[in-house]
Amino acid sequence: MDNQLIFAALLPERAPWFILGPLLGALTATFFLAMNQPLGASGAYTQTLNFLRRNGYRVIWRIWYFIGMALGGVIVTQFLQDSRGFRSGFDAFRAASPLWLVIPLIFIGSVLIGYGAKVAGGCTSGHGICGIAQRSKSSIVATCTFMSSAIIATGAIRLISGGKL
Repeated sequence: MDNQLIFAALLPERAPWFILGPLLGALTATFFLAMNQPLGASGAYTQTLNFLRRNGYRVIWRIWYFIGMALGGVIVTQFLQDSRGFRSGFDAFRAASPLWLVIPLIFIGSVLIGYGAKVAGGCTSGHGICGIAQRSKSSIVATCTFMSSAIIATGAIRLISGGKL
């Protein structure tokens, strides 16, 4: 049986937001009640780095969470697709821009995201889902900041690319 058919049977269509949103909220609340810890991606990344470096505080479930996010990304981009061949997740960007521009911009964007997560004390999932659920003022400010920055950046990219991206 083809891998794509197996994954299509497991995840036939994208679930509607009104189902996944409440499920994510319930998962976050349940997880916080059970573990008394937020479910953030940058925390999982930090824990994985601490584990690999063999220093600092680390929690094993966060390492498995990070591995699951990485493997999930590989599975979705490489197996749940219409065409054969490698997919990077930046196909629209690569189609609209030359590779010599795509690589440094993605690198710079990644560095800025990492720096922002470090300065803000967490990432979008940690602040936007867990922090707001805890009514943290700093998480509300951080979420408003990254959402407005994303809207402005998306508008600028649409203008610069002539609507290609």
